[in-house]
Amino acid sequence: VIIYTYIIRKKIMAKNGEEIMAKEVKISTEYITLGQLLKYIGIIDSGFLAKIYLSEHEIYVNGTLDVRRGRKLYPNDLVLIENQEYIIK
Repeated sequence: VIIYTYIIRKKIMAKNGEEIMAKEVKISTEYITLGQLLKYIGIIDSGFLAKIYLSEHEIYVNGTLDVRRGRKLYPNDLVLIENQEYIIK
């Protein structure tokens, strides 16, 4: 069983030097997948929809476009989804 805890927004420094607000997603495992993150934050309802969502939207992991629902996300990874940043903790 994977247990997630959703935390408050946190200021982080963007590559261009601007401070932005990122939502922290705290995990209790070594990593979670991109598909699990999408489901957890409420963007999709089931893992099946992850592949469809990823084919229709751009998601960046640590500044690189990624379309793999199985992409492993580790603590300190930064994920940009629809102009909202999430930091894995």
